[in-house]
Amino acid sequence: MIFLQNMAKKIQEYTIKWTPKALDTFEAIALQLIERWNIETAISFDEKTQVVITQLKNNPKIYQTSKKHKLHRCVIHKNVSLIYRINKNCVELIVFVDNRDDHGF
Repeated sequence: MIFLQNMAKKIQEYTIKWTPKALDTFEAIALQLIERWNIETAISFDEKTQVVITQLKNNPKIYQTSKKHKLHRCVIHKNVSLIYRINKNCVELIVFVDNRDDHGF
């Protein structure tokens, strides 16, 4: 039991930083979901995003890496991905993108 407690203390939790672009694109997608579908769909998107953010706090390297830009991509939904960057002990959320667009990741 002591071993597990010591291991838990060693696990680094990363801080999450939302860029203005990430906030804007998240909000735009949520509003679009409400307009096109319903509030429940937007809430589901928000919940999936929160699960991903929790995962990123504990292990930000679990998602796909771009070799060109030192960015990572996490698919939140088949149509939406989150692009982020790891800076020391901080995960910077860059932008939410539509997977149907050519976003260059």
